[in-house]
Amino acid sequence: METLSHDIIIIGAGIAGLRAAIAAAQFNKIDVAVVSKVYPVRSHSVCAQGGTGAVLRDGDSFDLHAWDTVKGSDFLADQDVVELFVRRAPQEIVALDHWGCPWSRTEDGKINQRRFGGHSFPRACFAADMTGFHEMHVLDGKAKTFDNVKFYDEWFVVSLLVKDKTVAGLTAIDIKTGEMCALRAKAVVMATGGHERIYGFTTFSHTATGDGMTIAYRVGAQLKDMEFIQFHPTGLVPPGVLITEGARGEGGYLLNSKGERFMKRYAPERMELAPRDIIARAEMTEILEGRGLEGPYGHYIALDIRHLGEEKINERLPLIRDVAIKLGGIDPVKEPIPIRPAAHYSMGGIHANIKTETPISGLYAVGECSCMSLHGANRLGTNSTSDCLVFGAIGGEEAAKHAMSKSLIELPNDQVLSSEKRVFDEILGSEGDERVATIRDEMRAIMNDKVWIFRTGDGLMSALKGVKELRERFGKITVDDKSRQFNTGLIGALQLDFTLDLAEVTITSALARTESRGAHSRRDYTKRDDENWLKHTLAYCTKEGPRLEYAPVTIAKWPPTARTY
Repeated sequence: METLSHDIIIIGAGIAGLRAAIAAAQFNKIDVAVVSKVYPVRSHSVCAQGGTGAVLRDGDSFDLHAWDTVKGSDFLADQDVVELFVRRAPQEIVALDHWGCPWSRTEDGKINQRRFGGHSFPRACFAADMTGFHEMHVLDGKAKTFDNVKFYDEWFVVSLLVKDKTVAGLTAIDIKTGEMCALRAKAVVMATGGHERIYGFTTFSHTATGDGMTIAYRVGAQLKDMEFIQFHPTGLVPPGVLITEGARGEGGYLLNSKGERFMKRYAPERMELAPRDIIARAEMTEILEGRGLEGPYGHYIALDIRHLGEEKINERLPLIRDVAIKLGGIDPVKEPIPIRPAAHYSMGGIHANIKTETPISGLYAVGECSCMSLHGANRLGTNSTSDCLVFGAIGGEEAAKHAMSKSLIELPNDQVLSSEKRVFDEILGSEGDERVATIRDEMRAIMNDKVWIFRTGDGLMSALKGVKELRERFGKITVDDKSRQFNTGLIGALQLDFTLDLAEVTITSALARTESRGAHSRRDYTKRDDENWLKHTLAYCTKEGPRLEYAPVTIAKWPPTARTY
């Protein structure tokens, strides 16, 4: 097996990974590698639409942005992390502007900002409704100006190599050739995104399977707050593709079968611009109580932007109109968009501190795969891309500092051989009668049915039993294509292997948390319980399954209060 070496390896080339690469590359020409299973501009970050949050205007303030974030998190966010985040976010907006991001502008030339749910001030900087697309192209272009950044595009990372609780490198497959390589590094930055492909109805790209979470979990990094899954209120029916919150920020209405703007019953002050967890529950309540509209793909809610007019829709929401026409078969200029909640974001992830450091020395985690407890139990819209920028930069800086003070260590050969054996003998070489697609679809059906917006103890127990059975069946799969070159069947099997672990951790964490907080809503425990549950869940990997411990929430300025909108 070939062995390659770099000072820093960044796994993932979305907004967080590219921002980390730029930050790291600026340190003394340090040798940086970016490993991604897709080409960078095909990363899921291009799907971000509505905006990136930052304080830029008179009338707004860091305290106001921080308070909105803490309240939106249902008080599970660590407030020191929130404070750092809101203060660094404006710098990232300006940096992107200088690097060429085509922000939408006001008439006097300033970066425009729109309203988003849970924010008390319009602070979503946007580029029409293709914000992530433009941010990604700017970051990709900037990263490629550095001659000390090497890209390994279409390489699939299989495992981390850890020696004495210190990262030594990783193993990865060059998808084109099918050959596995070992890569040595002084520091590794995980930036692999979220895991909502464990669900069937989701806004996530098919490649966004949360690989990095499982890879880190299996070598000793805890997964934190995995029970908190955000369900975006406006997933297009039938495909689940995101309809940006910017549509409501521009003035869109949510309507039930009676034509009512039903949010008046759930969030009378903020209406359609309440936080996402509140709107998702409201929509599901309307549907479950018989006030949803009915179509060929089941019940849904209507998102009406017709009153904005064709000119404004074409200026501010051109992608949404195009998506609705091509994938939904309707023109939002003429009729409402059929939507319902879709799995959208991982508030949980790899346990990391305010410097993005994980419990494994030399391993850092940034973006959606990490959990620094910025978003708590519910993330506010626009804070995700800001998070990727702010903590991507911090992660790149911290990894570079670490790498400059360390030497490469020898790779643990037993782990390298074990990784190769697992992939090529145990998975590709398996000759069972189970199908990867069948197990994957059954997992997603279980998650959709029993680990959705409203949860119960009995449902979660049943889901856990079902996922454990699927894990057993995974050992009897077959991958029909036994070749190694560009074997998408093998990649699909490896991704399923990772997502089964993530489904189990998500269910186990949700079953243990006997309260309702943010996006975690229990029918059998309907109240928030600060006395017993104002704490973070930490899941440790064991042979028997996840072992849970808990950690305190950092409270600085704002003790928990009633959360109303």
